[in-house]
Amino acid sequence: MSTTTGAFIAGGLAACGAVTASHPFETIKIRLQLQGELQSKDVAVKKYKGVLHGVSVVAKNEGVRGLYRGLGCAYIYQILLNGFRLGGYEPLRAATAKLLFKDANVQSLGVNVFSGAASGVAGAMAGSPFFLVKTRLQSYSSFLPTGTQHKYKNAFDALRQIYTAEGLPTYFFAKRRLIKHAGLEDGPALHLLSSACAGFVVCCFMHPPDTVMARLYNQHGNLYKGIFDCLYKTISTEGVLAVYKGFFAHLARILPHTILTLTFAEQTSKMMRWTENKLLSDNIKDKI
Repeated sequence: MSTTTGAFIAGGLAACGAVTASHPFETIKIRLQLQGELQSKDVAVKKYKGVLHGVSVVAKNEGVRGLYRGLGCAYIYQILLNGFRLGGYEPLRAATAKLLFKDANVQSLGVNVFSGAASGVAGAMAGSPFFLVKTRLQSYSSFLPTGTQHKYKNAFDALRQIYTAEGLPTYFFAKRRLIKHAGLEDGPALHLLSSACAGFVVCCFMHPPDTVMARLYNQHGNLYKGIFDCLYKTISTEGVLAVYKGFFAHLARILPHTILTLTFAEQTSKMMRWTENKLLSDNIKDKI
């Protein structure tokens, strides 16, 4: 078992490795989500016709740099989100189990769900400002703009302008089921299938709120009053399926991202445990 600090670092490093590969699809997903914003289907112009078309258009007219807009903020966001989520889950689970059952080793579905949700929320809250900047940087295009356009020189300029003007557990379930019902043993094949299942489920359930979040983060002014106002206006103007705009781009991003993150996490956690066992005494490991 890695220390809390070691698990945080391992989770962050794993996520950064994954986001390097998946970031271009995130860029296309955001532009598809913002495309035709609050326009009826018969008047909305499809500047990006799908995942592959979007990638080719951006690559041709904006280059690789266009596909990787906001990557620095994506790294910071992933380090905070996954550092808290992967590094904070086990200590929180153990502490909660010890508090409720007087035994940190007790496995409880309720405790596991609470710990996963709490560590995820903490990571999301810490990384939210960087997700905001990332979304706006990715949505900007001088060639084919979609949604509100924010022209920032870089991430630091974006944070400055925003502050001045506006103010500032599926994987493990799938893994256990595959071991129990498919007879798979712990290893790369199990990690691959478990993370693919987790990625698909996350994409199906999280894409509508992700679309709403992208539009709220990208807006400037009072286009939407809040989450439910954005959801209502989007559906009433563009139709129910509008909340699934960019779904396949999201899937193309989140499947490899989830697979790489969780696969890398298995390896970075092993590396961190090996490093800590070599360099740290038991007394020091108990303190961090």
